[in-house]
Amino acid sequence: MKGARGWVVASLLAIVIATAAYLLQPRQESPEHSTNSDAANGASAALLFSEAMGHPTDQITGTFDAPAMGSLMFVFTPTSPYTSDEADRIRRWVLGGGGTLVYASEQGDPELDRALNVTRFGGYSEGLAYIATPVLDGVSRVAGADAVIPLDPSPAQVALFRTTGGYVTGYLQRIGLGTVIVLADPLVICNGYLEHADNGRLLADLLAAAGPSAHVAFDEYHHGLTFSDFAPQAWLSTPWGAALLWLLIAVFFGLVLRGRRFGPLLERPAEVARSDAEWSVAVGQLLRRSSARGVTLGLLAAATERAVAARTGLPLHPRERFWNALWVRAPEVAAELAQVESSIHASSSTERGLLNAARRLHAIAHPAPKRLPGSVR
Repeated sequence: MKGARGWVVASLLAIVIATAAYLLQPRQESPEHSTNSDAANGASAALLFSEAMGHPTDQITGTFDAPAMGSLMFVFTPTSPYTSDEADRIRRWVLGGGGTLVYASEQGDPELDRALNVTRFGGYSEGLAYIATPVLDGVSRVAGADAVIPLDPSPAQVALFRTTGGYVTGYLQRIGLGTVIVLADPLVICNGYLEHADNGRLLADLLAAAGPSAHVAFDEYHHGLTFSDFAPQAWLSTPWGAALLWLLIAVFFGLVLRGRRFGPLLERPAEVARSDAEWSVAVGQLLRRSSARGVTLGLLAAATERAVAARTGLPLHPRERFWNALWVRAPEVAAELAQVESSIHASSSTERGLLNAARRLHAIAHPAPKRLPGSVR
């Protein structure tokens, strides 16, 4: 048992250390392009730029909900997938709320792609520089990643950027009252790329897409842990999740091997019922060892009162009423019992006094039957 407990403690300690190492490791990169990151591929500059332009700006954290009507929302490469309900809420917000969504992700989110009708090619194309269409003011070329997964827009989706090979890497689409801008390469508006080509102008145009004073929100909720992340398929697909699974398997088999028997099971012997006399002797010996003469006499006096009450037909409780009735019904018994009980304290000082008091109480509780005159022994 002690060995198994040691395995459990060691396993929990290993899990805590692994979790702390993962959470506390320095984040030099930001592959999810978080607005909390100052890395080259982070997006903190977009947040600061929005505030500098006078837009009411905040981050969506804690709980997820669509921004107010007419707002601008940025979604950078979700690491925690959107649920079907969340994606549908975003579409309704764009469709009926007049929201503007900038959706920048290399491989996309399955539910968000479904809700917004985003289609992507299955392979990579050369990136680095993208040629802009005349839709955006002051933007002719932007710089990005070395490779990109191109988009396959429909006729309603207007191309914004193309690779040198002609593949679309960004488009704009009107959906109801709102607008959706999809970017296949988020790096074009990330920190380390804003000074390249016309990337800075592109970010300014995107921030102004919903109006000069529109509220701007950045989705950081899907860059952290959400309820969907605790599904087995979510964490088992990550390297640390797979490592944790193997650790749990190793601990399980270790506990199984540590808990195996070293011999046949020994049956527990059946307990033998003890007689009342044995229990009485045992209690008496315990009382004698503890020199509890007063306790012993108190127990004997209480037992005597019960015996007298049963013999005289009087209720034992309440005790005061019992004594009043006993003085009326059997005054001799009441007087003798009261005398013995009043001398309990003095009788408990010696073994001899205890024995004499016990004999007197026994005689009161179980009086010897009186012999009739002329009876033969």
